[in-house]
Amino acid sequence: MELYIVRPGDTVDSIARETGTPVDSLIYANQLPYPYRLAVGQALLLSIGPSRNTGRSVAAAGYAYPFISRYVLEETLPYLTELPVFSYGFTADGVLVPPLLPDAPLIEAALAQNVNPILTLTPFGPDGQFSNYLITQLINNPAATRQLIRELTALLPEKGYRGVDIDFEFILAEDREAFAAFTAAVRQAVNALGYPVSVALAPKTSDDQQGLLYQGKDYGLLGEAADFALLMTYEWGYTYGPPMAVAPLDKVRQVVEYAVTRIAPGKLSLGIPNYGYDWTLPYVRGQSKARTIGNVEAVQIAIQNNAVIQFDETAQSPYFTYTAEGRSHEVWFEDVRSLAAKFALIPEYGLRGAGYWQIMQLFRANWLLLADTFWIRKT
Repeated sequence: MELYIVRPGDTVDSIARETGTPVDSLIYANQLPYPYRLAVGQALLLSIGPSRNTGRSVAAAGYAYPFISRYVLEETLPYLTELPVFSYGFTADGVLVPPLLPDAPLIEAALAQNVNPILTLTPFGPDGQFSNYLITQLINNPAATRQLIRELTALLPEKGYRGVDIDFEFILAEDREAFAAFTAAVRQAVNALGYPVSVALAPKTSDDQQGLLYQGKDYGLLGEAADFALLMTYEWGYTYGPPMAVAPLDKVRQVVEYAVTRIAPGKLSLGIPNYGYDWTLPYVRGQSKARTIGNVEAVQIAIQNNAVIQFDETAQSPYFTYTAEGRSHEVWFEDVRSLAAKFALIPEYGLRGAGYWQIMQLFRANWLLLADTFWIRKT
């Protein structure tokens, strides 16, 4: 596929004539709403045709909540290998806590399209936030660990899940080895059913990286304990932080370069964000809060406010500024240029594939580009 950057005066019709791309294909691939207005600097995916990929197959996973739109789910599943359903919790004594909404529709839809539904396990406390207290209580209690594993191994075949993803965050440094041992114990039991276990990894760049997000996750130990791992290479730009790219390529590359020294590259999936942020300026630490937006929505915001989309060459990410109701805003998001740059890291480092947080909003150009770049590995 080819990309086109919108210039002043361009229209869908003029771009179609210039590039030889059918108007309907431009509209469909790029989710252009009527009357098909464009933003200067917008990156468009041009052609939809036979794949020109190099023959490399990759795994592709996309996290989804049970309340995902049925339309978005059906449109996305053809491009996935795995569908991690977010999420199951647990009590301190190892009793599984199901999602608030039924997960059966997601499992059934995934299996119907030859996609593996994955049970995502998260340590959410009563406040809905990741609880390292709950993690400590579970992984240091052999009876609780055994109880949780019994419930997991009974639930997987009962519900139709085909694997487990362990997404524990803010693990205490002193629980580093216990968490790896817990992951290995879950893997042994789940592997006995014929299914894999994966683990989500905070984006470290060194063994001794400081911070609660990093110290409890030992890449080397967890690479041995799990079948696969997801590098959560996003959230540099985040809700409460200053405006910047969500997944700047230079930062992402640093994480990958470290990770492949501790974990076999074929076990690693590259985390990719399917969202952006809109910050109101000026940014004030401790007070400012960015609004999460979809990538298609970001372009519409630019169009509505006559903003010109820029592209940061270092971060390999699009951004723009605008003013509305007397307030200045700065927006960072993903487009086909930033995604193509991330996709290039997968063959460069020999990674297993890509893992998306999350697929609740459809970004069709991403999936078309992914399928044009790689073969999506189906079971």
